[in-house]
Amino acid sequence: MKINFLLSIVTVFALTSCKNDAKQNKKETPINSVVEQKQEFQNQAHELVYQMVQKVGDYSKLASKKDVVYTYTYQTPDGKTDVIIEKYIFNGELSYGAYQKHERTLADLHGLIEQGYDGNGFWIKHNGAPLNDPAALKKAAFNRPTNFYWFAMMQKLLDPGLQYEYISEQTINNNTYDVVKVSFDPKNDKPSDTYQLYINKETKLVDQFLFTVMDFGRTEPMLMVMEYEQVEDLLIPTKRKYKKSNWDAEVTKEPWILVNWTDIKFNNGLTKADFTK
Repeated sequence: MKINFLLSIVTVFALTSCKNDAKQNKKETPINSVVEQKQEFQNQAHELVYQMVQKVGDYSKLASKKDVVYTYTYQTPDGKTDVIIEKYIFNGELSYGAYQKHERTLADLHGLIEQGYDGNGFWIKHNGAPLNDPAALKKAAFNRPTNFYWFAMMQKLLDPGLQYEYISEQTINNNTYDVVKVSFDPKNDKPSDTYQLYINKETKLVDQFLFTVMDFGRTEPMLMVMEYEQVEDLLIPTKRKYKKSNWDAEVTKEPWILVNWTDIKFNNGLTKADFTK
């Protein structure tokens, strides 16, 4: 009996000690503590792009808006204008465009033109009827991902598979820029576009960038100049103009092509049904 009693005391003492140790460990390592992971960069150029994206708002912040609806106005130097109601769902990059005015896109057709990408394929309709013309479908296959990409470009400059290269520091119009080249891993040996960003050292924003359009065989760059607008907690380059340039960002004397995004509204409750043919 004495032995059993002593064993009981030892057992109670051991259990009490374990509980005290557990409490002590809880105090030392709080349950809600978060271990910070250090951001890794390929090089200085990658870090500069990362800092820029934090300034405008990263993709997770953009995607938290669920969807967007806005008006896209595109005007060429000869005055021809397209006015498009653009709609996107960020998850899956679904894209829809209603061409309410199309003086440069399928200008021979009269009435409403709609283009869409539903997550599986591209489609186009004219006055509500499906349009199966291969040239028109090719336009939709270019416009839908391209327009989405332009809208989300700053955020998507941190997509996996991109390569970053620091070119130089350059002063333009009394602003000093870090010039960074961003290129894509080629797919199936197909040439991919190149972007040369001019990141303002003071504001951390991309004031302008050079770009190619390899889908149309344009290896010589165009220069895009932008102005930003605060929309909710994001900075969006809503005013744009571009024209032919060289890799030193020296533009031609040709007039600018003008692009404006207006009436930007997030969280519209769009569903996949809004993007189906």
